Amino acid sequence: MPHQTWQDKLEDACKDWNIGAPVFQIVSDRRGGRTAWSSTVTVYGSTHSARFWYDGKNLNNAKEDAAEVALQWLNQSASSASGSSAASSPATSRSGWSG
Repeated sequence: MPHQTWQDKLEDACKDWNIGAPVFQIVSDRRGGRTAWSSTVTVYGSTHSARFWYDGKNLNNAKEDAAEVALQWLNQSASSASGSSAASSPATSRSGWSG
């Protein structure tokens, strides 16, 4: 079985739980003479930010970082939803930070 990326794992989890596909957005921040890049991903109405900022040539790493954060939130939400299925009610609290 080929290695799955965090983005793949997040896509699969959304399909398994019958919720909308994740939506990624690339964000940038001008820092002196350079630009730092990061990513956010929205899953089930909750937006999650990557933990780190990256050089422009590593934009996929930013998406991977955000996908990992979102997947951890989704798994935690699904496991803490008492008495209901993950597909019908993952927790709706917001996670991540806006930087």
